[in-house]
Parts: sequence; C-alpha cells; structure tokens
Amino acid sequence: MIQLSNISLAFGERTLIEGASTHFECGEMVALLGRNGTGKSTLLRAIAKLGEVAKGDIIIDGKAISDIDIRTFARLVAFVNTERVDIDSLSAYDLVAIGRSPYTDWMGRLTKRDRDIIERSMQITGVDKLADRMVETLSDGECQRVMIARAIAQQTPIILLDEPTAFLDIPTRFEVCRLLADLAHKQGKCILFSTHDVDSALPVCDSFAIIENETLRKIATSDAATEIDRIFKR
Repeated sequence: MIQLSNISLAFGERTLIEGASTHFECGEMVALLGRNGTGKSTLLRAIAKLGEVAKGDIIIDGKAISDIDIRTFARLVAFVNTERVDIDSLSAYDLVAIGRSPYTDWMGRLTKRDRDIIERSMQITGVDKLADRMVETLSDGECQRVMIARAIAQQTPIILLDEPTAFLDIPTRFEVCRLLADLAHKQGKCILFSTHDVDSALPVCDSFAIIENETLRKIATSDAATEIDRIFKR
C-alpha cells in the first residue's frame, strides 16, 4: 500500500535518509525505530504529505502522493502526531468527529452513519466516557487516545502515528499497541508508527523499519531484537 522509491529526506542541510526503497503492506503493523534526530518524524510527515521529499517518490495505492488531491488523500491516510491539540471549547467528541470531514458535505454535517462511526471509534479506544469533556481538560494520555479515535473514525486504509504511546502508562501502552495490531490484522489496515517503546512493539509488530546512518532498513520481527540491541545499547 505504501511504496518508498529511492527517497531521500533532509532537515536543512543535513541528510537524514538517502536513497531508501521499501514498502509497507495492508494488514501489516510496522514500528519505525531510530535514535533521536535520525528522521522518524520527518519520514512519517513526508508520507502524510506534510513534509518535503528531497528525492524519489512516495507511492500510495499505485499513485505518487504528489498526484493525489487532498480530499482523496484524506480518505487514504490518517496521521496522529505528538503535538497536543490546543483548541478552546472543543469536546473530545468534536475532535473525533473531525475524522469524518473527508466524507461530509461542505457544511460539515454529520449523518447517522458518521455518528455511529464516531461513537464506535471512541468505544474501541476506550474514550467514550470522555465524549463531553473539553479537550483542554484531558490529560496527555487521554488526549492521545482521543486522537487515535479520530484516526480510526477517518476510516483510512493507512494510519501513521508518531510516538503514539509516549504519554501513556505501561499497561495502556500495551493496550494501544494491541489495538493498533487488531486494526492491522483484523481490518487489514497498514499501520506505521514511530516509537522508542520497543517492549510494547515487539509482541505485536510484523516487522520493524530502522533508520541508521542515513539508511532505512525493514526487517522481520524475528530479527529485530538482535538489531535493536546492537543499535541502541552499543
């Protein structure tokens, strides 16, 4: 579903990834690993059409993302970043409802189907009881789960997440990873997320994408433990 064809990414004058080619399939959950500053967030933002590609192509559903219009792209890719949403007087329900915007009319009116999808997405992520809470009153962990619910409500085949477990306690980290794995394995979604929480990712991921020395390598989970130990504990 996602194909990277000889892509290079940079931050200012510094090259982060050089000439990377790989692919991520529907039904696959992939953890993106790398030391701080290696380009994990930059790669996710590039795939989400929120950042520039220095060279090469990112292809989704057989088409270069540069050739996909915004509304169509919003039905293909959902993105959850680490930045906290800071909008006064916005309820958790309303934040999740934003995920339905690619499907509503120009006035943003929600149908019964839209509302059913919103409610189900909040139930799946365990934030249904927060529906009437204002976003500014939510903890970082609660807000993160609401953002994941928004991505689920968007009903895209691809979900990209930047450090989705960063603000969660240990039990909730495992719950979120299992939730994402269910979306990949039971609903056939392509899940790609950056993380430093290897312990939560190892039991549920199908493969790992590792950024190291300007290269991006995708490896099977069975080989990941050895590679992770080599890179992060040396």
